Amino acid sequence: MKYQWIQADWPAPPNVRAFSTTRSGGVSSGPWSSLNLGTRCGDDASRVEQNRARLNEILPSHAQWLHQVHGSVVLQHAGQIVCEMEGDALVSFEQRQVCAVLSADCLPVFFCNRRGDRVGIAHAGWRGLAEGVLQATVKALDVDPTELMAWLGPAIGAGVYEVGPDVAAAFPSEFPTGFTSHHERYLLDMYALAKRILAKAGVQAVYGGDYCTMSDPERFYSYRRDGVTGRMANLVWLDGNGKGSSKRGTR
Repeated sequence: MKYQWIQADWPAPPNVRAFSTTRSGGVSSGPWSSLNLGTRCGDDASRVEQNRARLNEILPSHAQWLHQVHGSVVLQHAGQIVCEMEGDALVSFEQRQVCAVLSADCLPVFFCNRRGDRVGIAHAGWRGLAEGVLQATVKALDVDPTELMAWLGPAIGAGVYEVGPDVAAAFPSEFPTGFTSHHERYLLDMYALAKRILAKAGVQAVYGGDYCTMSDPERFYSYRRDGVTGRMANLVWLDGNGKGSSKRGTR
């Protein structure tokens, strides 16, 4: 099976593996077609299990999944798989520990340090951004922020993400960064907002932010577009033996 995913486009050390899946390559049907990896979006559980098994075939170990709640809790990979711990970000300092978050419009933010011995990933919708999930992930990586780099994975784009004044009010220190007036509402650029937040947290090297999940139904699930839909996976790990996404993926 030829998988199609989005490989992180950043100058990470060669042992850092990072990619986002697309919706192709799985067995789900209907609104979840086809590589749905989310267990809480209404898809048949056996098909999600098959999809996750297919994904695990190209990983160095099973992915650690989270029960995501749009908050700011950051967890450290336990070294063995734990049943969906509640949180919205995960970090690892050891080889072959695959950290994963799910998304379908929310922003996945990948992290690594320049030495290549720390990685992390955060699930950041507007609520997570407002709660401080990116700052919390930077802190959990426990290294000088100037030694970190981040890649912004596929998320809903600025031209289509309409939000109300309540969302803008959740970012008093960042407003109006990322917000463009649109009638009596706003268009939100989560990429721009995340870059501002990361810069304030000391992360100077930030890449990505080139996709729009809502505008690309062939490749991406989008909750805002479809309501009932699947979830992509966003995964990062430290490779110990040369096996990883850069060897076997397509872009």
